[in-house]
Amino acid sequence: MEAKNFKLEGNIVDVVNRRVFKGRVEASNGVITSITEAPVTANTYIVPGLVDAHVHVESSMLIPSEFARLAVPHGTVATVSDPHEIGNVLGVEGVRFMINNGRKVPFKFYFGAPSCVPATPFETSGAKITSEDVRNLLKNDEVKYLAEMMNYPGVLANDEQVEEMLEAAREFGKPVDGHAPGVLGSDAGKYAGAGISTDHECFTLEEALDKIKAGMLIQIREGSAARNFEDLIPLLDTHPDKVMFCSDDKHPDNLVEGHVNRLVARAIESGYNPMDVLRAATLTPVKHYNLDAGLLQEGDAADLLVVDNLNDFNVLETYIDGKLVALDGQTLIEPVKEVAPNIFNAKPIAEKDIAVEARGDQMRVFKAKEGQLVTEALTKKPLVENGMAVSDIENDILKIVVVNRYNAAPPAVGFVNNFGFKRGAIASSVAHDSHNIIAVGTSDKEITKAINDVVSHHGGISCVDGSESEVLPLPVAGIMSNDNGYDVAAKYARIDAKAKSLGTLLASPYMTLSFMALLVIPHLKLSDKGLFDGDKFQFVDLFI
Repeated sequence: MEAKNFKLEGNIVDVVNRRVFKGRVEASNGVITSITEAPVTANTYIVPGLVDAHVHVESSMLIPSEFARLAVPHGTVATVSDPHEIGNVLGVEGVRFMINNGRKVPFKFYFGAPSCVPATPFETSGAKITSEDVRNLLKNDEVKYLAEMMNYPGVLANDEQVEEMLEAAREFGKPVDGHAPGVLGSDAGKYAGAGISTDHECFTLEEALDKIKAGMLIQIREGSAARNFEDLIPLLDTHPDKVMFCSDDKHPDNLVEGHVNRLVARAIESGYNPMDVLRAATLTPVKHYNLDAGLLQEGDAADLLVVDNLNDFNVLETYIDGKLVALDGQTLIEPVKEVAPNIFNAKPIAEKDIAVEARGDQMRVFKAKEGQLVTEALTKKPLVENGMAVSDIENDILKIVVVNRYNAAPPAVGFVNNFGFKRGAIASSVAHDSHNIIAVGTSDKEITKAINDVVSHHGGISCVDGSESEVLPLPVAGIMSNDNGYDVAAKYARIDAKAKSLGTLLASPYMTLSFMALLVIPHLKLSDKGLFDGDKFQFVDLFI
């Protein structure tokens, strides 16, 4: 796919100078050569390409080249991508895999150096990325930033390893992404003062304002599970230059439907200034991360969109470096054949391995929350059968299991509320951040079957309903497919619908399940080593 020389006419949206005018844009060899104001008749709008300011490409279950194919019809030309998901499985080699695969398509992937692999010492990961590894990654011009610093307790405690990573980012003049849910006041000030300049984990407007006061930029997140748009979008009125848009984690079927363009259209429809909205989706991330994505200025890379209007924001054409990569909703990027690196040592389990003896009449249960990564810690009475605590379907307290996929170890078992299944079980080897196998269900038999289906494919997501089962294999690090992205999206949509037929009301049960092992988000989670209190940052007993 080669850059083409072209001339486009329409309403030109100049986000840098905050103006819209009629005229023409000319490009040659991938660069904008002239922008001329003229009384043209075309009524379409020419807009800079959109940027997802924080995303884990791996959560789409697609390798970067396939993510790009699905994203460009929606006007996305670039992503600020944290590869810590594959980093937790394959280490630095996994990061290099993402970079190398991303190079094979006309799309601008800007990868960061993962700062927290593993995210905590309280779980088993497949690899470790040291401060020296981070320094070596940051030396490369194509590695644009230090990826999200999830170890906020380490920042606040002046942890030596954390300090070394932050110092490396300062030395190479690269920004540091944040991750500090619920950190406020003086702690937010200290966190930002360490050089951490963004946060995508704010789930209240008050928290976001506190972090802006501390000097941070806020990434308004709207992913497949975590959705903070409604709570945070008022920032566009009060602090428009402190806001960016991001998806963080987006499943393939949702990516087929839309990307950053959905947030742009939604914000404009809600009455926010279109120029402020578009700057949040283009100018602010480009300037903050020092990206070479074009901003529709003479001499810039020809990264731009043609949309029908600024209300519906239907993308008609997408150009990256002057290449037409999407037309009328269809991707023009060709698929890339790719290898499937992986580490997967888990063996099949038996029902007895997840049996739980009832050792008290009260137990700790965590509640999954729609649209949020945080959970709520509850105390509930267990349902006991033959001396064993089992899933309580009537009260929606279901058994949840995490199995170490890297080393032989007994499964960890807990109980979770608000999945709402009336029958069956689901399992996944996409389990942030270490990507062990996680499962939830209504019976030990079905939970065991769902886990073993994932094991037999060396990674994937599964759904079991009685004697019926379905699997979507994920052979790349156990978290991505190297198949055609549209085929993967269709298969995912089918298995997602099957999971929802089990009775859940969650919008994205697999994405929600994947975060039930994310220990750096409070309040109560489950790792492969046991039940974890995210407030005290320590393990706790299931029974009280």
